[in-house]
Amino acid sequence: MDTMRDRFISTTGRLLDEDPKVAVVLADISSDGFAPARREHPDRVVNVGIREQLLVGVGAGMALAGLRPVVHTFASFLVERPFEQVKLDFGHQGVGGVLVSAGASYDWPAGGFTHMAPGDVALLDTLDGWTVHVPGHPDEAETLLRHAVAAGDDRVYLRLSLQSNRRARPVRGEGGFHVVREGRRGTVVAVGPMLDNVLAAAEGLDVTVLYAATVRPFDGTALRNAGHTDVVLVEPYLAGTSTAAANDALAELPHRVLGLGVARRELRRYGALDEHLAAQGLDAASLHRRIDSFLTG
Repeated sequence: MDTMRDRFISTTGRLLDEDPKVAVVLADISSDGFAPARREHPDRVVNVGIREQLLVGVGAGMALAGLRPVVHTFASFLVERPFEQVKLDFGHQGVGGVLVSAGASYDWPAGGFTHMAPGDVALLDTLDGWTVHVPGHPDEAETLLRHAVAAGDDRVYLRLSLQSNRRARPVRGEGGFHVVREGRRGTVVAVGPMLDNVLAAAEGLDVTVLYAATVRPFDGTALRNAGHTDVVLVEPYLAGTSTAAANDALAELPHRVLGLGVARRELRRYGALDEHLAAQGLDAASLHRRIDSFLTG
C-alpha cells in the first residue's frame, strides 16, 4: 500500500492537470516527487527552498491572484515555524488555501524534535475558520484532498501520517463522525490513524466507537447522539486538543471527558515510531487499560 504522502503527490499531480487554478508551493520536502509535475506546469509548481515563512506567503499570494494553492512541507515547518504567516497571510487577508503536512507527531523519530509536531492542531485551534482533516488511510487522504482543493476559498489543513489503518472508512469532505461500533459503557472517539488501535483496545469493552477523519469542525451532534456522558478522545497529536470541543458539545449534561494523545513531555531517546506509540500510551494494550480504568472509575 502506498503512503498518504505518496498518494498526495500522485493525486495533486492529476489535479494540476485537471484544474488550471491549482498551484503547488514546496519547501524542498517532496520536491523529487513533484519533479514530473513541475516539468509539466513550471508556472504552477514552485519550490521556494528551505524558507517556510516564504512558503506560506507565496501560497497566500497565489490565493490573492485567484489560484487555489496547495502548500506542503513537514507539519513542524508548515504550522509551527511560519505560524505568523498562516495567521496573517491567510487568515487576516481572508484568503483560502490547502495546507498539507507530512511527518505528523513523530513519523520520523530520527529527525529529532525539530521534525515533530504534536501541537499543530492545537495551534491551529487558536485561529478562526480552519477545517482540519486527519485521514487514517491513503484512500481517505485522496478523498479529503480532492474535496479540499475544490472547496472554493476555504482554509483547510490536511494532516498526513505514515501511520495508517488497515482499511479506509467512508469519509466526506464536509466532515462528520461515523459510528463504527455501538456499546453501553461510554463513547470513544478515534481520530484518523488511531482507529485500528482503538478497535483492538475496545475488544472486551462495551463501548461505542466513533471515527473522526475531520476534527474541525468538531461533530458535537454525533457525540451527543451516541448517548453517553463518559467520553474518551484518542487523538494522534497533543493530548486534550479536542476536550474543550467535547465539553462544549455536552455542556447541557453532566459528563466526563478523557483526552488521550501525545504528552507534552519531550522524549529525547527518539527510537522508532512504534516505540513512540507505546511510550505515549497509544498502543492497543495501553489504550485498553486507560479506557477501562476511566470508565470503571
